[in-house]
Amino acid sequence: MLDRLKSLLGGKSAGFGLEITPERLNLAQLSKHKQGYKLSKFCTTEIPEGIFEEGKIIDSPSLAELIQEMLAENKITAKRVATAVPMREAIIRVIPIPAELDEEELRDMVLNTEAALYLPYPREEVDLDYQKLGFFEDEDGIEKVQVLLVATRKEVTDSYMETFEQAGLEVDILEINSFSLIRTIREQLRQFGSKEAAVLVDVEFDNTEVAIVVDGVPQFSRTVPIGTYQMQNALSRAMNLPPSRNPEILQGMTIP
Repeated sequence: MLDRLKSLLGGKSAGFGLEITPERLNLAQLSKHKQGYKLSKFCTTEIPEGIFEEGKIIDSPSLAELIQEMLAENKITAKRVATAVPMREAIIRVIPIPAELDEEELRDMVLNTEAALYLPYPREEVDLDYQKLGFFEDEDGIEKVQVLLVATRKEVTDSYMETFEQAGLEVDILEINSFSLIRTIREQLRQFGSKEAAVLVDVEFDNTEVAIVVDGVPQFSRTVPIGTYQMQNALSRAMNLPPSRNPEILQGMTIP
């Protein structure tokens, strides 16, 4: 099961990263240097309406074709890809588990017992992954381990895997986009103590994702159905302009 997920909690990749949003495909490649990593290539292309909506892939063949065209135009030959599922399509929970369990017992309890308590869907309809975080003592003085549980519906996971397979690519990493953002700003997050909370706000095209992060782990998350598209349309109506999906219009607007 966890192998099929290609690790919802991330991993390593020697290919490229691809972000899928309702309005654009964004591709980035990194190269390793002595001082760390450098952005060696970045390209972006517009996604027509009806292909990716509300965090879901609607038209896999068209999206796969668009990805192939983007790779060909930018002369990218890598076949391994790292990508992410929108947070709105994920279930993220931090759960306490008895510390005395060995790895096999812990895995069985998390995936087959505890997960069912937190899932709004039948267990057979979701893909699950988990990661141990650290030990603590509960209010009764019993030692336990915190476990980060992550789940997505299989239909969501399948749509991503099928799309990239049609594009001739191998998914090396499939995770949750909020985890990607947390790693990107991990140095900034280190200024907060282990008990302090930071709020991560990601304003996207058709929604805004909010995550409360403590010690690098999302403890609470919500998706608000308001993004740059809704803001742009509200301003367009106020200024008697036609609606548009082009974000450059919003960037150039000034409020009279």
